[in-house]
Amino acid sequence: MDTTPNTPDARTPHPTVVLAPDSFKGTATGSRAAEWIGAGFTEVCPDSEVILAPMADGGEGTSACFSGEVCTLPTVTAAGRLTEASYVFDADGGGTGVPQAYIDIAAASGLPAVADSPVPGTGDTFGTGVLIADAVSRGAAHIILGLGGSATVDGGTGILIALGAQPLDDSGRALPQGGEHLTELADIDTAQLNVRAAAVEWTLLADVTAPATGPEGAATVFGPQKGADPELVGRLDAGLAHLCSFAGIDPQTPGYGAAGAVPVGLHWLSSVVTGGEPRLRLLPGARTVAESVGLPGLISGADLVVTGEGRVDGQSFRGKVVGTVLDIARDTDTPAAVIAGRIDTALPDGVTGIELRSPGADGHDRTAEQLREAGRRLAERYLETRTDHG
Repeated sequence: MDTTPNTPDARTPHPTVVLAPDSFKGTATGSRAAEWIGAGFTEVCPDSEVILAPMADGGEGTSACFSGEVCTLPTVTAAGRLTEASYVFDADGGGTGVPQAYIDIAAASGLPAVADSPVPGTGDTFGTGVLIADAVSRGAAHIILGLGGSATVDGGTGILIALGAQPLDDSGRALPQGGEHLTELADIDTAQLNVRAAAVEWTLLADVTAPATGPEGAATVFGPQKGADPELVGRLDAGLAHLCSFAGIDPQTPGYGAAGAVPVGLHWLSSVVTGGEPRLRLLPGARTVAESVGLPGLISGADLVVTGEGRVDGQSFRGKVVGTVLDIARDTDTPAAVIAGRIDTALPDGVTGIELRSPGADGHDRTAEQLREAGRRLAERYLETRTDHG
């Protein structure tokens, strides 16, 4: 229900509000969304303490949740076109003394850059490999790789190529880029391998728990979202199955289907260097980011926590940001709200839902205006709730 903003007076509460949204895909980063929601909230509750804690789940904006030097360099998209992409380098490794880099696959190999001309069969992750190699050249010994938002289904072979490991067919020729020819893989030449890069510790932040292959796998579930038709989906799935067999990896390993099965290629790469178990961990992205930025502690001391994304649906509660933040709010008994462009599923009992209003028909991006307005509406509801319980 929309109301006229309350006029603050001596009885106006002074709430502590934690704003922990995901990105609103294609329109606002998590940081921007938090800023704009906060601006609207404080228009109605000027004495509130607003804590900005933008979130991510391994997809777009994950690296921006961490502190360090932002490094921007030329690389290529999933289609091989020149672009620029950024990652975060932390020379102190968050106090561990181990230099580390936070890299999003979405930064170089993401779907938005090829949305007008998808490349599900021929697209590769080479551009992400360029970022990884650059981070290692700066001294990174630990790569934290966000796996969400990729445009590819190449099993991470593009990254391998960028790090000097070349997939070959049975005649010794380099395989074409992408995942549609992986069934032809006979060997991987490591003569030019960047051993220093291959030997890093890998932490992979997954936004899904899908296996590499099968009806719940990378090609079948996510291939169509990346532009693959049913015939290509079958070839991609067969290619990933062959890559898993080559690498000695169980294709049903949970999470190994993330980012077009990038964990498969990195598992193989790390195993080659170690001669045994890979130096690789696969973690749930949203929960890991939340713990890394201290979100549970922030929420436990707050009067209200707000999360959101472009569209809230059933997937939002399967390891994504919205579900993770609401889980933490429930565990800490903190009131919670969700702001989204659309809310297409029932929210948990007691959670306030705010949908963005239509931007109009003029074609202009009014995301900032919409999110500020949503922040105002949320503050009004908060004041109403306090009044009702007062």
